[in-house]
Amino acid sequence: MFGVLANAPINSPHLRKSGSRPVVFDIDGEAGNGVEEGFLQTDANGVKSFVPPLNTAAIMPSPLMLWRFKVLLFFVWVIICCKVGWDSVMRMSVDLRDLFLYEAFLYYNPLLLVTMMVWFWGVNLWVFAQANVGYAKIFDLNQDHLTHREIWKAISFSDFFLADILTSMAKVFSDLERSVCRMVHRQVATIAWFEADSVCGSHSIAIPLVLVLPYLFRFFQCLRQYKDTGEKTTLFNALKYSTAVPVIFLSALKYHVFPDRWTNFYRPLWLLSAVLNSLYSFYWDVTRDWDLSCFTRIFKFSRPHLCTYLFYGRKWVYFCVIGSNLILRCTWTYKLSAHLRHNYLTVFAITALEIFRRFQWAFFRVENEWNKINSKSGLQLSQNDMSNEESKLLASSEHHNV
Repeated sequence: MFGVLANAPINSPHLRKSGSRPVVFDIDGEAGNGVEEGFLQTDANGVKSFVPPLNTAAIMPSPLMLWRFKVLLFFVWVIICCKVGWDSVMRMSVDLRDLFLYEAFLYYNPLLLVTMMVWFWGVNLWVFAQANVGYAKIFDLNQDHLTHREIWKAISFSDFFLADILTSMAKVFSDLERSVCRMVHRQVATIAWFEADSVCGSHSIAIPLVLVLPYLFRFFQCLRQYKDTGEKTTLFNALKYSTAVPVIFLSALKYHVFPDRWTNFYRPLWLLSAVLNSLYSFYWDVTRDWDLSCFTRIFKFSRPHLCTYLFYGRKWVYFCVIGSNLILRCTWTYKLSAHLRHNYLTVFAITALEIFRRFQWAFFRVENEWNKINSKSGLQLSQNDMSNEESKLLASSEHHNV
C-alpha cells in the first residue's frame, strides 16, 4: 500500500550494488497493484527498503481550511472598505453628509433587503433538507414535461408561495421605483430630493400603485384558483388580500385632500381598514396557512429531526410564534401607509421584521403542505391495499366455487 515501507528482495534485478545512487523501484511492474514510483535506500545495517515519493496532495491544505481562509479574507476586505468609506463620509460637511447618507440608503436598502430574504430562504431550504421534506415535490421543481403553454395554464402551490413572498417585498419595490424615478428625472443629489411634492417625492401617486401590485397579483390568483377548483375558501382568501387595498390608498389620500377632511373622515376609515387587514391576515395565517387552530403541533415534519426535538411539546413556542406573527402583522400596516413613512430608518427596520416574519411563516406553510401531500399519498395507498384485498377475496371465492 502507498505510504508503507516495503522490503525489496536482495536478488531483485532493480537493485544496484551497495553505495550506488538510489534508483526507481517500479511497484506497478513488480506487484501490479497500481502504486506510484518510489526510491530504494540502504540503512546502516545494509537493509534496503522502499521509500515512497512525496505526495503533493498530502501537503495541500484541507477544503475546510481553505474555506475559512477565504472567509477571513472577505471579512478583512469588508472591514477595510467600511473604514475607508466611513473616513471619506466623515470628511464631508454636515449637509452634504446627510444628503449622501440618505441617497446611499435609498439606493442600497432594497438590495440589502433582497439579500436578507434570499439568505433566509437558504436557511428554510437547509431546515427542509434536514427534516427530509421533499420541497422539490412541493414546489413542482421537476415538471420538465410541461410545455411553455401548459405552464401558464397551471397554477400550483409554488405560484401562491412566491406571490405571498412578493407581498412582503412591496416596500422594496416601492423604493426601487423611487430610485429609478429620481435617476430618470435627474433628481439624484439635488434639492428636489427633499421636495415631497416633486415628481419623485413622497406624495407621488406612484407609491401606492407600486405597493398594491403584489396584493392584486395574489387576489387574481385566488380568483383563478376558484375558477379551476370551485373551492369557496379561495374567495375568502381573495377577500383577505383585497383588505390591503383601502389601507394603501386611504393613507395616500392624506396628501391629496384637505386636512380637516382627512382628520374627520378618511383617517377613521384608514384605522378601521388597517385593523381589519391585520386581524384577518393573522387569522388566516394561523388557521389556514399553518393549520395551528387547535394548537396541537409545531414543526412536526414527516420524520423526527432537530426542530422536532427542540420545539415539540413546548407550549411556549406556540404562543411566541403566534404572538410575534400578530405583532408583526400590525407593524406591517405601518409600512403600507405612506403618510407614516417619515423616519426611513424606522421603515427599514419594520420592513426587515416583515421579511423575518415571512421567513418564520415559510416553515409552517411548507410543513402544512407537506403533511397534506403525505396524507393524500397514505390515503391512496390504503385504497390500493383495499382494492388488492378485495380482488384476492374474489379470486379465492371463485376458486372455491370451481
